[in-house]
Amino acid sequence: MPGSFLRTLMAVLCLGVFIAPAAWADDDDDDDDIANLTEEFSEDLRHAVTLRGVRRHQRQFQRIADRNDGNRAAGTSGYDESAEYVARRLDRAGYDVTLQEFTVFSFEELSDPVFTRVSPMGVTYDPPNDSSTYFTSILSGSGTVEGEVVPVDIVVNPNTDPNTSTSGCELTDFLANPNPNDPDDVSSSIVAGKIALISRGTCAFVTKISNAEQANAAGFIMFNEGQENRTDAIQINLGTARTIPAIFTSFAIGAELVDLAENGTEPVIVRITVDGLTEARPTVNVIADTRTGDPGQTIVVGGHLDSVAGGPGINDNGSGVAAILELALQMARYDRAGDDDDDDDGESPIVNRVRFALWGGEELGLLGSQFYVDNLTAEEQAEIAMNLNFDMIGSPNFVRFVYDGDGSATLDEDGNPQPGPEGSDHIEQMFLNYFAEQGLPVEPTEFDGRSDYGPFIDPDVNIPAGGLFSGAEVRKSPELAAIYGGTVGEQFDPCYHEACDTFENNSNEVLDQFSDAIAHAVAFYATRADLFAPFEALVASSGRSSLTSGAAPHGHDNHMR
Repeated sequence: MPGSFLRTLMAVLCLGVFIAPAAWADDDDDDDDIANLTEEFSEDLRHAVTLRGVRRHQRQFQRIADRNDGNRAAGTSGYDESAEYVARRLDRAGYDVTLQEFTVFSFEELSDPVFTRVSPMGVTYDPPNDSSTYFTSILSGSGTVEGEVVPVDIVVNPNTDPNTSTSGCELTDFLANPNPNDPDDVSSSIVAGKIALISRGTCAFVTKISNAEQANAAGFIMFNEGQENRTDAIQINLGTARTIPAIFTSFAIGAELVDLAENGTEPVIVRITVDGLTEARPTVNVIADTRTGDPGQTIVVGGHLDSVAGGPGINDNGSGVAAILELALQMARYDRAGDDDDDDDGESPIVNRVRFALWGGEELGLLGSQFYVDNLTAEEQAEIAMNLNFDMIGSPNFVRFVYDGDGSATLDEDGNPQPGPEGSDHIEQMFLNYFAEQGLPVEPTEFDGRSDYGPFIDPDVNIPAGGLFSGAEVRKSPELAAIYGGTVGEQFDPCYHEACDTFENNSNEVLDQFSDAIAHAVAFYATRADLFAPFEALVASSGRSSLTSGAAPHGHDNHMR
């Protein structure tokens, strides 16, 4: 059972001897000395973090999945064994390891769902759980509900850009007469006792269904938005246990229901049956701190450890975790001691504390990283200087993406940049300089919070962040293939969220390049007392190609939007 595993592992780790972090600071203000220190440390770490070492951890994750029903999903034995593996390796390397426990929900569908249009013209949508029709949403409420379909703030226009529909994103979308004096007043709900019909787009799935539940909807139908690659039914995750039956349909079914409801001569009545079992299960984030470095300038280096339930997740995100783990193991010899050179007097080059964070529950809605951020005290939050996030760095049909921290390639509808918190541009430029020095082209990827850096860049938290990504379900354009090679029209990761995301689902080329870049990034910021001191930009971020080339980020469709 997950609970007994967690208690056992926590007890084992507690046997280790605690050694308080020993701060070490570089008092030399000479920029050249800092640059030399960073360069030496970066070179050492990049040499130590080998492709072979990273792949060794990925092979272990594959073996773990093979022993545990083919996956490493949060709340399962496969995830527990993955957490045990990384925690023991970090503990043996000498890190202060913490297992931060939180709760996730599992969902088992006990029988096939049934979705029927009762009127007009009775239609049963078959087959169930199919991309051509509909899927039960993970963590849906169970039972049978029949009622009138009510479209909620829907504009059916598949010719617009993806992620433009705001349907269901505000509670007021569900209200006939919002109360300006009481935002939670749902007495004028248009969906009370009825079936809310929502279009995909803009905001998180969990936001849409949470609003529908608050407005007392009896059932929930979401349909795909209608643009290219956004027409099929998909299975989404609703984040936490829900009280009402919920399904996700194809664009064709959703658009038809909207047309009948808005232009038909009689109400549209549907019946939805979901037969599922939801269980709460304990899981953990695995967090390891260097003993050296200023805790007031903590660099959180993170990636999610869990897979989807449908596969072993060796690229998503066994790749990012494997690189982070190998970096931590190689970096351990510098923690409280320098390298073997005679010119450092045994002092560590680590000026700022580094925290390696392997998150659980990302595939269920960024649950682990959100729990971590939500439970920081004000003092602890103030200590975090930045978050570096690495999610999918070995995609077979890869592109080298850098998160667009300054927003220069991700403009809003008025043409204005959408940057991350101040300092995110600094992180982006650091990566751009590194790849320029290596002679490797990169592309921007939207900095929209759809991986575990999201809770850090939330406006109420406002911690700078950055990271790397090699692509997911978006198909490679001819323009990108001309730069990076690979197959035009094929997904960056053809096995994204599939059972075939195995040890073989990998590009050694980009995994090796990105592992080196991660080592460089950590060396760069770990050695700088003045973390965000200006430096020369070797390449301008505004000079890169825009996202219209097909270089959009992965959607993590199972839980986000």
